[in-house]
Amino acid sequence: MTDPSNENALLAAWLKTLAHKGAAPAILSARGQVLRTFEEIESEAAQMEKSFETLAPRSVVGVQVGNSERWPAILLALWRRRLIPLPLGCHMQPEELEIALSTCQAAAILKLDAGQSVLHRTGEVNAEGAWTDPATDLLKLTSGTTSLPRAVRFRASQLLADCENICATMGITSQDINFGVIPFSHSYGFSHLLTPLIAHGTRLCVSDDRIPRAILEGLSRTDATVFPATPVFFQKLGHMDKAPKLRHLRLCISAGAPLLRSAGEPFTMKFGLKIHTFYGASECGGISYDATEAPIYEDGYMGTPMCGVDITHQSGDEIGSITVRGPAVGDGYFPVCDEATLGGGQFVPGDLIRKTDRGLFLAGRVSDVINIAGRKLNPLEVEARLIEFPGVKQAVVFGVHSALRGEEPVACIAGRGIDRDAMLRFCRDRLSAWQMPRDLWIVDEIPVNERGKISRRALAESYGVRAA
Repeated sequence: MTDPSNENALLAAWLKTLAHKGAAPAILSARGQVLRTFEEIESEAAQMEKSFETLAPRSVVGVQVGNSERWPAILLALWRRRLIPLPLGCHMQPEELEIALSTCQAAAILKLDAGQSVLHRTGEVNAEGAWTDPATDLLKLTSGTTSLPRAVRFRASQLLADCENICATMGITSQDINFGVIPFSHSYGFSHLLTPLIAHGTRLCVSDDRIPRAILEGLSRTDATVFPATPVFFQKLGHMDKAPKLRHLRLCISAGAPLLRSAGEPFTMKFGLKIHTFYGASECGGISYDATEAPIYEDGYMGTPMCGVDITHQSGDEIGSITVRGPAVGDGYFPVCDEATLGGGQFVPGDLIRKTDRGLFLAGRVSDVINIAGRKLNPLEVEARLIEFPGVKQAVVFGVHSALRGEEPVACIAGRGIDRDAMLRFCRDRLSAWQMPRDLWIVDEIPVNERGKISRRALAESYGVRAA
């Protein structure tokens, strides 16, 4: 049998990291304790391989383990068995999880039980028949154009290319310590925290505690040097009293939602650190980055193209779509292709971009997909649940601006005699917390335009006037 390291670029990179780092600390707790050395990750991976022996090569395996120190060993073990990891967030509700596993044709899911990883079979899947070349090494879950999710196909070489682009652009090296509080299962966390450890030996501090005080204490105790986070984290940290000094922290990165001046300036004033905006997508990894050092924040600014990334503005006008090309772009969607958006080494994001001499600015959304702190919510997913409530004739979900999360969903509901509190309880039972509508706007009839069509943008504007 061919050595998987000869086929998988990240496995090959890991062998070099292991030879160089050996018994050095690799993974730390938020209190600074060494949880794994590089050699211990390798030993753990070898043990884990045995758990996957009964799965057919190229089977998809969901991985839902939170921000566990087991992640690197899990990935190595799955890849050595020629299996395809599907990272899954712990926020997912049972129904949402079931749909994701079914859509991605997963043969099993790996979860943590009392701190131990446990493999659960989900059904027999014809793994070999599900794929076409080039071989897929990882699936990243994202939203599709229907109420069902879809995944992006990646080869290890593309994941490694994204890691190289990120590290080269941001100056992250094997001497750094990444503080990992963002979800490892999300594309942002995966590419900033897991792949740099595997490919470069960049140490990782793991944390599931998102309380601001705990984050600050963790950054201080671990001597972390790099802190990738979302705007809401920086906003909360910037307003904390009696914050400890972060003497070793040198690089703060913000992604998942636009970084507003109101979040950036207080943090910089308190800690003396510039927050660097990072813009990317699950389909292609990193796109642009604000590499400037001046502590100046402009709402919507996304920096300039990253190393290894080529960006073409689609329109001759100042505002338009962009096409992203580079070695980190995924091979396509699974199970249904959409080559107009992703394929042939290029990706067209669903954002409107304003191009200037200084870089790129986010100017809006092309589609109706709602961007909630980096998570893409298809309105149809929520609408399908809302119309199940007794008395609801019609439901339309749209996004409204949020200073901390980028956007939040609001539901316009047509019906009579609807109990708002009962409907909110209904939603909490069927939706993940991040999918919950911020508000229920109950009307007799949902307004339409002159063509008799419903416009989400017009509804959002009407809601804004109503809420003002």
